[in-house]
Amino acid sequence: MSLKSISLFIFSIVLAGCGNGSDKNIYTGVIEGKSIQVPALIPGKLVQLNADTGDRVIRGQVLAVVDSIELVYRSRQIKAGLQGITVQKKIAKTSLQRAQADLGYMKEKYERMERLVAGQTMPQQQADDVKVLLQRAQSARKVAAETMQSLAAKREQLLAQLQAVKKKINDCVVTAPDDGIIATKFFERGEAIPPLSPVVEIIHIDTVEVKIYVAERMLPQIKYGQEVAIRIDGMERKLTGKINWISPKAEFTPKIILTPETRSSLVYAVKITIPNPDGLLKHGMPVEVVLAH
Repeated sequence: MSLKSISLFIFSIVLAGCGNGSDKNIYTGVIEGKSIQVPALIPGKLVQLNADTGDRVIRGQVLAVVDSIELVYRSRQIKAGLQGITVQKKIAKTSLQRAQADLGYMKEKYERMERLVAGQTMPQQQADDVKVLLQRAQSARKVAAETMQSLAAKREQLLAQLQAVKKKINDCVVTAPDDGIIATKFFERGEAIPPLSPVVEIIHIDTVEVKIYVAERMLPQIKYGQEVAIRIDGMERKLTGKINWISPKAEFTPKIILTPETRSSLVYAVKITIPNPDGLLKHGMPVEVVLAH
């Protein structure tokens, strides 16, 4: 039977005893902490597992480490490629500078030839020959410039790949996203983890919730932010919680507990938040919620 069904079952029993002139309505619910399943973003062998069931952990604490040796090798390969690009860029830069100088020289020479041809002191053929050399210099300069652009693009690609690999290496370290208690371990050290599979489940219990179900007649008597008393079996200490959610729609009681008398009964779910800094309330613990008239 689910927790919701259990809570509704208890509620139906308590509800039957209410309305007898008592000045209080008592409901039973089950404490729920915020559950977080912490995934391994990178698949692989689990080489470290630093937490066990029941351990209290804090935000940012390293819980597990997935084998990252292949990613490290890939990172080294990309870095070597970047070093090669750096060397090629130096060579290409020298070639571009030489091509630029050659182009400038050929431009000046061709312009002189053109003036001499115009003054009829030099045949046109010589000027045409220099023009061909000028065009070759222009092509060489263009090729050198395109080579520089191509190397720059390759460098950007390798840098992007390196950043992606670095992120994956960082993702091999599984850390706690919040403070809490390890409720479940899904893998042991040495096991292989599939992609995005949860490694552990953390229950955050510094603030917990309890859900109860109230009859329609109780709705006018409750409101958001209203304080309620929380009682724990076997303890005289009472805690205080606040209503933080009231369901906007009614639910029928579960079929497994329906009787001719309760078949038409409608209930509304109500969530109550309870501060729990000392960890007195545990996930799954039954408590009583007292709603005063």
